[in-house]
Parts: sequence; C-alpha cells; structure tokens
Amino acid sequence: MEQRGSVNADPAQRPDGRCTQWRNWSGFWILGLCNNFAYVVMLSAAHDILKKQESENATASTSATLDLHLQGGNSSNSSRYDCNPVSTAAVLLADILPTLVLKLFAPFVIHKLPYGFRVLFCVVMATASFLLVSLSTGVWMSILGVIFASVSCGLGELSFLSLTVFFSRDVLGGWGSGTGGAGVAGAFLYSGLTQVGLTPQIALLIMLVVPVAMLINYFFLMVPPPSFPQWKSREPGYLAVTSEDRRRLMDELQEEDKSIPVTEDMNTGPLTFTEKLHVIRGLLKFVLPLGLVYFAEYFINQGLMELLYFPNFFLSHAEQYRWYQTLYQVGVLVSRSSLCCVKIRKLWTLSLLQVVNAVLLLFAVRYLFLPSAWLVFVIVLYEGLLGGAAYVNTFYFISKESEDRHREFAMAAASVGDSLGIALAGLAAFPVHRYFCSL
Repeated sequence: MEQRGSVNADPAQRPDGRCTQWRNWSGFWILGLCNNFAYVVMLSAAHDILKKQESENATASTSATLDLHLQGGNSSNSSRYDCNPVSTAAVLLADILPTLVLKLFAPFVIHKLPYGFRVLFCVVMATASFLLVSLSTGVWMSILGVIFASVSCGLGELSFLSLTVFFSRDVLGGWGSGTGGAGVAGAFLYSGLTQVGLTPQIALLIMLVVPVAMLINYFFLMVPPPSFPQWKSREPGYLAVTSEDRRRLMDELQEEDKSIPVTEDMNTGPLTFTEKLHVIRGLLKFVLPLGLVYFAEYFINQGLMELLYFPNFFLSHAEQYRWYQTLYQVGVLVSRSSLCCVKIRKLWTLSLLQVVNAVLLLFAVRYLFLPSAWLVFVIVLYEGLLGGAAYVNTFYFISKESEDRHREFAMAAASVGDSLGIALAGLAAFPVHRYFCSL
C-alpha cells in the first residue's frame, strides 16, 4: 500500500493523499449543503409567493378565506392554542411525498442512470424549482416548483449516499455536516434577504447560485478514484473499487474495528432482485430506528411546535415558532458534524430518547405545565442533536457493516427511512392539530 509520506507522488492525484481527502470531504460537504438547500427554503418561499398571488388575483371573498389559511389568521379562533386553521403538516406532506415515492422505487432502477447524469438532472430540477416559484403566475406553478425541489433533494440524497462507497468513509461526515448546514444556511439566507427589503422572487433568483455551485463542486473540486463510472451505467453489485483500492479499504476497515471480519468475496456480478430484497431485510435494523427518530422529530416540528405558544413571553407567537425551528436546525448541524468525534452504534437509544421528547411535548401542549419558552428552546435544540446523530451514525454503520457488493445499493435503499418517518409524522399531525384546536 502506498505510503502517505511518499515524496514522488502528487497528493492531489494519489487516492489516499491528504489533499485529495480534503477536497473530497469538502466536496461532499458542499453536495450536502446544495442538495438540501432548496428543500429548506422552498416551503417558506412558496408560502410567501402564494400569499402574494392570492392577494392579487382572488376575489374579495375568496381572498379573505385563503388569507386565513396562508397567513395563519383565524378571526373566529377561540382555541387557547392560537391555532392556524390548517396544520403546517399540510405543506410538509406536499414537499415530502415526491421524495418518499422516489426513494421507495429509485434504488431498484437508478443504476441505469450514470452518476454524472444524475447530478445534471438534480441541478436542472433545483434550478427549475427556484425559477418556477419565483416567476410563477399561478398557484399550480408554485406547487410544481415545490415538487421539483422535492424530486431534486430525494434523488440527490440517495445518489450521493451511494456515491460515498467510491470514496474513503470519512466523506460521510462531510455529507452529514453539509446537510445539517443547509438547514441553518437556508433559513438564515432567505430570512436575511427578505428582511433587508428584497422580494421573495428576487431572493429566490439570487439563490440560483446554489445549483450552479453544486455543478462546479461535483465536476471540478472532487477527485473520484480511477474506477469511478462517471458516465457509464452499472449494475449494483459490481465492486465499486479496483483490487488495489479494495485492499486499501479492507486494511482501513480492519484498523477501525478488528471485530468485523473482512473476507475476499470475489463475486462481482450484479445483485439479483432476490439479493436486493435480502439486503433490504438486513437494513431494517437501521431503517426502523431512523424512521422512528424522524417520525418523533417531525411530529414535534409540524404537529406540536405551533401549539407551544407562551402569551406572556417577550417574543410573539410567530417569533417563538421561528426560533424553535432555528434552534432545531442548529442542533442538527452540530450533531451531523460530530462523526469525526463520536460514533453511536446503539441507534435504538436515540430513537427512544426522541420518542420521550415527543411524548413530553405532547403532554406539555395538553396540560400546559412548561413554565417558559426558554425550556422549549433547550428541548428542541436537544431534539435536533438526537435527529442529526441518528442520521449520520445510521449511514456510517451501514457503510461500515455492509458487504462490498451490497454497499452501494444499501446506502440508497436505506435513505427511505427518514422520508417515511417524516411522511407518517405529517399524517399523524393532522388529527392532533384538529383535536387541540377544538379545545
């Protein structure tokens, strides 16, 4: 195996060079940021655009009705929770369902589309989403823009997670940290641009730089290994690395954890449908805890946060909700960046702790026993830490414990876990919202 200290090798060219490792780690960080960016900003941006369209185009009576839904007003609201007429889970479902459908079926056929074309498709879809929502002249165009953002994010996530198998395992930390950064960067950038006086349309047009940055980063910053099939389709199951790279990765795996046996499985043929089902069955120990974490997490975010209102606090209801979401994103960023420092194998522990959070806040909404929003700030920050840790550790251990032939397919298939949990949380939030707002 080539030594890192070789003076005859260019570190930017050697597969294990420090310069190459830094460029690839940074590249995956930027991919995570750009991939999730549109998903983060699209909900609030589409909300603003729709509100403007309805105020301009609707009749007076229809406009008044729609304004109640879009602006959160409720002139007849007698609930002690200061409820919006429609739960925020409605918008969440519109944004997550296309991603969920894509993640359920794409892992079985996505190998027919080479990685280079996948990235180009994600960039086109993200660009189209920003353009459609910013330049829309009707409600249907804004909704279509949100769907495009969802497709771009879903396809990008399962593709880039699969892409990590061609690189050293530390790029998973870069990817996880970047996706966490997208939440904070997207929320602050959109809010900041609109706060200084720019219209939502102009703010979204400025954000077209994000898909361009993804394109430049992928094709010019990252350094894939020679065995990487950039423009060629390949069946999952063919080994993703050359024999030399394979030996290096095996040595690396044994150094990290000597308890995991590493064998020379020379079967390099494509995975059969039966093998894929077998891989999915083995992934349940990872996917179920991840799905449960995200179910509890988004049940809190979309079903309970808007009901955790403290009238005598110095922040308004809208400002309290905005800070809940911001602190949650900060927690996600910190924990998704923690893989280099701590690794947590007991994923069910994170799931149970998140469920405890959901139950605690559910009872807090029902019986109003929390004394101040400050305590909720701490809880939602902790909630974000648990969710981010569950995400990065799930995919780290899938990458570490999957066989070489299964790893690429496993990384893509497991990505359905968080989206399934989010979708179920959105559905569960509707009756909960209706119950509390009827009190």
